[in-house]
Order: sequence, then structure tokens, then C-alpha cells
Amino acid sequence: MQYLKISKAADLTDAKDRKLYRLLEIFPGFLSWATLIILLAFSAIKPVWVAYFIIAFDVYWLLLVIYLGINLFAAYLAMKRNIKIDWRKKCEELPASPANNLKWQDIIHLVIFPTYNESLEVIRPSFEALIQDGYPTDKMIMVLAIEERAGEEAKARARIIEREFGDKFKNFLVTVHPDNIEGEIKGKGANQAYAARAVKREIIDKFNYDYGKILVSIFDMDTVVMPGYFYCLTHKFLTVSDPYRASYQPIPVYHNNIWQAPFFARVAATSNTFWQMMQQIRQEKLATYSSHSMTWRALVEIDFWSTNMVSEDSRVFWHCYLHYKGNYRVEPLYFPVSMDVCMDETTSQTMKNLYKQQRRWGWGVENLPYLMFNTIKERKNLPVGKMVNKILTQLYGFHSWATNALIIGVIGWMPMILGGDRFNITVLSSNLPVVSRTLMTVAMIGMVFSAIISSMLLPKRPKRYGLGKGLTMILQWMILPVSIIFFGAIPGLDAQTRLMAGKYMGFWVTPKVRKS
Repeated sequence: MQYLKISKAADLTDAKDRKLYRLLEIFPGFLSWATLIILLAFSAIKPVWVAYFIIAFDVYWLLLVIYLGINLFAAYLAMKRNIKIDWRKKCEELPASPANNLKWQDIIHLVIFPTYNESLEVIRPSFEALIQDGYPTDKMIMVLAIEERAGEEAKARARIIEREFGDKFKNFLVTVHPDNIEGEIKGKGANQAYAARAVKREIIDKFNYDYGKILVSIFDMDTVVMPGYFYCLTHKFLTVSDPYRASYQPIPVYHNNIWQAPFFARVAATSNTFWQMMQQIRQEKLATYSSHSMTWRALVEIDFWSTNMVSEDSRVFWHCYLHYKGNYRVEPLYFPVSMDVCMDETTSQTMKNLYKQQRRWGWGVENLPYLMFNTIKERKNLPVGKMVNKILTQLYGFHSWATNALIIGVIGWMPMILGGDRFNITVLSSNLPVVSRTLMTVAMIGMVFSAIISSMLLPKRPKRYGLGKGLTMILQWMILPVSIIFFGAIPGLDAQTRLMAGKYMGFWVTPKVRKS
């Protein structure tokens, strides 16, 4: 399959293919904007139609909140249950895997940490957590992947980390990703691909390590594993069917600096955690996200990550899915890893950074034209039914991301504002706000439920914070309706609009700040 490394229309040499890919890039944003514009226009032309649509949509939203709440609670119970399990004991009780005759002692874990300008205060805890995880460190290979463009300060930090932790693992490698390599986007994907090729050459192939015995975890630099993660991962790998055709996804919880971060950033981060938890229940909708693990064998077979795109964390899954012709999946671990809430020195800068972070996550929409194009071009070699299902699932997700909150929070008022006297004298006009308000009030149970679950997930309150701080952790959820518009729908629509216009995004690194 010759189209697996493309990232945008310009990567294609054939004019017809390039035009097709551009049309597919335009489609998601066009669909989102068309939905909003048509509803807005019909609010003036046919306000009664839109009013009935809004009521139906509010009912749909209420049912969706209930459905997702059930999934969230189920995922929470599964995660709490997995945290309590002694995964080392579970691994020790395992017979040799019937799939590949492996025992847990055979597994080597390769961990790649791509970093740009993170401080030692961010880097050091991530390495300390690996030691505290409990998995034998003599079965772990560490790679700290720094960027040449980060300058001498990054190299100095790498030397300190190597001096402190280099002798504590089976192997330890620092790689320096060169700047300005032609065809690359400056970002995480290019850095970790360079690092993976270096560790393959300098360690794995040099010492003749068995590819089938290596699991690779690609962690954002702020990722702090919780004790038992690598035993849990190993157990999952050794007990699932067809383990080499799967990636393994933990649940990201943003706890590293959650007590320090502003309330609006906490709400956005925790909302993302909840979404990832719910996706673990709905495995058929799950794709890799942020920090995750996969087999070294699969990574080598697809020739590592694409170096010319932004959303490398999800693209590597779709690359594998296409490469293996639909015989690839994500296995949910129901096990947390801790990461940083978006935070900067000032509230205003944190708001700007949070918007940019959400927009970069929304740029994952670039996977939609990739999937559609490959399905069209390789339809004879792919299970088209499965591909269409995956495409529709992704399209629904990104369309909902960009439009749902705006439909409820903005479009819902338009029939009364734009409908004119003909609509405003109708019984429906007077009933619309009442019905919508009633349905949305009932739907607020989702917000209350979120507050309860988030408080149950919180790490212990630091002594320097009083009870008032704990109270704000609950009251902060009152801003959720505003948050999902300004830090959800709008940056999501922004990303789709940029893709539609061919204004391709580069990789924006979220600054990592932790206050003492």
C-alpha cells in the first residue's frame, strides 16, 4: 500500500489524487460549517422547523448524557478495580503464553520520552516513576529523545538525567534529533521516529534482541506511570488473542499539577480524561491517544511514525489499521497514567495555551481524509465495510466536537431571535425555551455526575491547600457549559476550518509549568 505515509494533499504527485485528497480535506469542515449555517439560515426562513429540530436535539443530548454517564461509571469501576490488582502476582501466575510461548520475564519494555524544552522538574519525576513502578528495571530500555533546536540547555538536562538514571536500566540512550530535516514537521512524531531508528541500530539490533519480546511505550515527557503499569501492560499482552495486532491504551489522568492549575484548565483536562475513560468501554471507537504502548514488531513493520504530521499518536494506529488491512485494534488497559494539566505563569497565558492545545487535539481531523483516501484507493485490498464504519465513527466524533455545543448554546436561541413576529406569536415560541431549559436542566445531572467522579479521582489534597480549594474542585464544574464551547467546539471548528482552507498546522508543544 503506497499511500500510508502521506499527511496532506501536497504529498501526492498525481494531480487527480491530489485534487481528490484536497476535496476530502475540505469535507469535514464543510460539513460542520454547513450544519451551523443551514440551521442559522432556517432559523429566519423556517423557524418552526428549527425549533422542532432543537427540541429533538435536546432530547438526543439528554439521552447521550445518560448513556455516556453509564459508560463513565463503568470505566471508573474498572479502573479502580485494576489499580488494586497485584499485577506482578498475576504475571507470575501466568503459564507461558499459548500465542507465542512467552513468559512475563521474557518481555523487555522500551520507553521513549520525546522532549523539547521541558524542565528537570518535569523530566525527573517521569524517570523516578519508572523505577517506582516495580517492574524489573534490568528489563527496561530508556530513550530520552531531545531536539537539536532546543539548544545546549536541552543537552545539559539530558546529561543530568543520564547521570542520575543511566545505570538503573538495562540500556539508556540519549538521542539528538537534527533540526531542519527536509520533509519533516518539527514535532513529536519526527523526534520519536528518529529516536526509534537510533535505538534499533545502536541497541536492539546491536545486541540481537528479539523483536517479538519488546513492547514500546511512547510517553509524553510529563507522563508519570502509576505503580504496576508495566506489569498490567505485560499481563494484557500475554493474555489477549493476537497480541501483535494491537496497541495498548492507558487512561490519561491529569493529576501531576491539578491542585495548582486554574479551574478552567482543570475542567478541560478532566473532561478529556472522562472522554478517554468512556472510549475504553466502547473499544470499537478507541484509537491510540497521547501516551500509549504497542509492539516493537508492529512499529518496525510500518517503518515507524510518519515524520510529516501533527497527530502522530492517533495516526500510528490508523497506519497500522490500514497496513494490517483492518486486523488491528486498541486494547484498553483501564489503568491510569498521570500527566500535566495545561498551565502557564499567568491565567491569560494559560487560556491561550489551553485553546492552542485543544485546537492541536482537534487537528486529529487530518486522519479523516487519510482514511477516506486510502479506502478509496485501496478498496480492493481492504475490508470496505469495516473501513466505512470506522470513517463514519470518526466523522461523527469530529462533527459532534465542532457543532453540538454550539447547536445547544447558540443555535437553540436563533428561532426566537431571527424568526420574527410570525414565529414569536406562536405557542411553540413560548414553549421552546421552557422545553429546552427543562431538558437541559435534567441533562445537568451529567455535570453533577462529573463533579462526583472527578472528586473521587483526585489525588490527596496537599497540606498547603485548605478545604476551600477542595470545594472549588466541585464548584468548578458549573463552568462546563461554557468550557465545552470555548475550549471544545470553537477550537475544534478552528482546526477543521484550517484544514478546509489548506492552512496546515505545525506541531505546537504545550508548555509544561509546575508551581511549587
